[in-house]
Amino acid sequence: MPHATLSLPTRIAAGGAGLALLAAVLAGCGSSSDADAAAAAADKRLPVVATTSQTADFTRVLGGDRVRVAQLLKPNVDPHDYEPTPADLEAVGDARVLVENGVGLESWLDDAVGAAGFDGVRVDASRGVTIRSGNGDEEEKSGDPHIWHNPLNAKIMVADIERGLAQADPANAGYFHANRIAYDTRLDALDGDIRRQIATIAPADRKLVTNHDAFGYYIDHYGLTFVGSIIPSFDTAAELSGRNIRNIVDRIRKTGTKAVFSESSLPPRTARTIADEAGVRVEAGEDSLYGDTLGPAGSDGATYLQMEEHNTHTIVAALR
Repeated sequence: MPHATLSLPTRIAAGGAGLALLAAVLAGCGSSSDADAAAAAADKRLPVVATTSQTADFTRVLGGDRVRVAQLLKPNVDPHDYEPTPADLEAVGDARVLVENGVGLESWLDDAVGAAGFDGVRVDASRGVTIRSGNGDEEEKSGDPHIWHNPLNAKIMVADIERGLAQADPANAGYFHANRIAYDTRLDALDGDIRRQIATIAPADRKLVTNHDAFGYYIDHYGLTFVGSIIPSFDTAAELSGRNIRNIVDRIRKTGTKAVFSESSLPPRTARTIADEAGVRVEAGEDSLYGDTLGPAGSDGATYLQMEEHNTHTIVAALR
């Protein structure tokens, strides 16, 4: 990306007037919640804000009972289209650590950080990840932000988060490190399990059509073939045209692709229409893939590990 979404100050008002309004909102929130402020002061856990559901999950795993994590993006909320709320800005301003996905996914974050007055440790969880390039469009110059769909990239992300937590709270650095080592073992096991499952699909059938270009790291890492996407962009807010639909239907027919995969955070109607026209299976609704976001508590995508297992089970069942 970055995406076409307007910056936060532009949405609220122009220039300095917008920032002044944000400051007034935050001041009002603080003055009306003295009890909450007192409770937060008594809580000895490290206050952390994580932007996405994935980075929040990683942070909770590493931080355990030593951190208090505020998650900005809730399950099944599309990060490409997000607008921070006054409560989000208050949480950012109060945090000592801010964890972001990076690679332009949170195009709204810099404005939010400035408005909130955040001055703690900022962690870019994409640091050290080899980024897939975009297609040259203006909104994709940062590269593909969906880095978590390769578990080995997830290991890099959690290492970045561990360093940020340790910097802000050196007394608990050993605790964070032990949790990271244990989680790395689980990520390695996940990677091996996904490879074994993908190997059960006939090589000629390892072809993927998705809602948008969210699974490039997964496709590259596990040797799948990307046939195309309904929205040919990293950004779900990109414009969908009739020509796009005709092109993807044509590619499905020509390549013998067996299924179209929708995503949990996106409307399934177009995916169903394309699958019907191409005469193939569609995975939509609750059985679709978790692309940009984890699912709610109790769902098959409630954690990162569950999400990747669910996605793999869904892909293998449809293509095998």
